[in-house]
Amino acid sequence: MDKTKPTDIIAARYQISRESAKYFLIRVQKSFKTEKPPHQLILSFLQEQAFEALPKPHHVATLMNEAGLWAYPLHAAPPGLVDEEDLYVD
Repeated sequence: MDKTKPTDIIAARYQISRESAKYFLIRVQKSFKTEKPPHQLILSFLQEQAFEALPKPHHVATLMNEAGLWAYPLHAAPPGLVDEEDLYVD
């Protein structure tokens, strides 16, 4: 049986640190309101999707929900980044 952790697999595949991979998995879990999917389920879903780059955690949770893989209620999507207006104009 393979003892490789999901964080190690995600870190190697997307070339990020193990800490970032762990943070990503936790953020996917926190996208759900009640029941949290296990890391192994998130990893297997990511491997099926073949993303070029690491997607946003809430996007992965939404896709898992829509596919019926983890049919629990989701939190609202986090707000996107908004640039502030420049206060100083030349």
